[in-house]
Amino acid sequence: MEAEGNTRIAADVIVVGSGFGGSVTALRLAEQGRRVLVLEQGRRHSRADLTAARRDPRRYLWLPELGLRGFFWQRVFAHVGIIGGAGVGGGSIVWAGVLLEPEQAFFTDPAWPASEKNWRAELSDHYVTAARMLGRTTAPFSGPMDEHLRVVARTLGVEETYGPTPMAIWFGDEGVTVPDPFFGGDGPDRTGCRLCGACLIGCPHGSKNTLDLNYLWLAERRGVEIRPEQHVTSVTALDDGYEVQLAGGERLRAPEVVLAAGVLGTVELLYRSHANGGLPHISDRLGDRVRTNSEAITAVLADDVDTDLTRGPTISSEFYPDERTHVTQNRYVGGWHMRFQVGPLVDGSDPRRRRRAAAATLLRHPVRQVRTVFARNFIERLSVFTVMQDVESEIRLDYARSPIRPWRKVLRSRGVPGRQAPSYLPQANAVARAFAESIGGRPLNLLLESIGGKSITAHILGGAAIGSDASHGVVDTDHEVFGHPGLYVVDGSAIPANVGVNPSLTIAAMAERFAARYAARKGSGQTT
Repeated sequence: MEAEGNTRIAADVIVVGSGFGGSVTALRLAEQGRRVLVLEQGRRHSRADLTAARRDPRRYLWLPELGLRGFFWQRVFAHVGIIGGAGVGGGSIVWAGVLLEPEQAFFTDPAWPASEKNWRAELSDHYVTAARMLGRTTAPFSGPMDEHLRVVARTLGVEETYGPTPMAIWFGDEGVTVPDPFFGGDGPDRTGCRLCGACLIGCPHGSKNTLDLNYLWLAERRGVEIRPEQHVTSVTALDDGYEVQLAGGERLRAPEVVLAAGVLGTVELLYRSHANGGLPHISDRLGDRVRTNSEAITAVLADDVDTDLTRGPTISSEFYPDERTHVTQNRYVGGWHMRFQVGPLVDGSDPRRRRRAAAATLLRHPVRQVRTVFARNFIERLSVFTVMQDVESEIRLDYARSPIRPWRKVLRSRGVPGRQAPSYLPQANAVARAFAESIGGRPLNLLLESIGGKSITAHILGGAAIGSDASHGVVDTDHEVFGHPGLYVVDGSAIPANVGVNPSLTIAAMAERFAARYAARKGSGQTT
């Protein structure tokens, strides 16, 4: 690698982030003969790290400013609370392994620009490839939680939509380690799922198909360099490429850069780089069309203190209460923080009235809330429901002075009149009530939704969306940033519409499409 002053020419392509967009990009571009460097702000977490995180919150939480360098993070904005994962493999560390394709409404949303074919056809083959790479299979397990969810679907008159969830998990024989079953021996050994219910706090057993066991594993064997604990602070356009500035002062150069740091990471990096003059031509649409997947989370705490619902993968069953709404159940082993985040179930689409009603209920029944928080066998008795919709809603992310630390700029959310991301879905409360009736238990809302009036999501999308031109988006249909050739955005921030289901497979499929189109434009054939 050449050196120019304090800047190193590090690779042909620098990829910022190692989640579903970055990992796919790294492998596919390496297969095309490119030298690829992946920069990841989180750590490379070993199986011992993941095991320790189940007992020690300090090993679980990602709060580097406080010296906590685990992998789970949560950021709360004025209009939304967002959760995610940091580390080599990105969000796949805390991912439940769900691999769902969206319904037709996603592909026909008017937010998409025109394409050579329709967008379902554009992505169809790439969904197949991503599903194969991520080892999609149907969950073979059904336990009491799943059976109660089936009862809910029946109660709501939609039992025909109930079924097992497509998963990225090697189920195999429980606890039995076998040679790589996915890539003809080129991948790592895998261990059959132990059905421990703890997918969301990292899988130390080698059962969940996290990105370090497929795309990144194969990428490193193709010569891709992955550098963990590298925080990128800005990107600057040069005459012959881009300079990437790292915290600590190191600067790296490459002819091309791919941003795949997740919505918050990518959008903030683009804002900061634009503000300091490094990327002067960024579209004014940066920060627009940020979506929460129109998501709400509810829960039920079973009355029977001896109930144990934890056996199984985190998610194993699903149904559609209506054509625009999708529901999955969640086991939450290791989710110790949930007992402090739930409160009484309260209806109401007006956030202010709902806040008052929830607060009044807490004041009238404080003992009930205390008993919930300190309930014996809380996690064993808890069922959580993720309810998502593909209906239109959005917020905007701005880059403005922090209200707490005004000497620095941060991302801040702003509501879009008439299109507010919901903190209440009547379908979500209906599911919780029906499940509580079936199992015998107490239905619950998240307090950040009922009291805080915020949508809570692990599936934030948009902010640097695909558009027909710079007046309609930040990147074109090849994911190239308008005004900055050779700079790309390949992660959830490029998605312009609500997916309506867990978006991991869609992000990976879009990255596969990006890489295929990149190969066609560059005249390099992809090898597999």
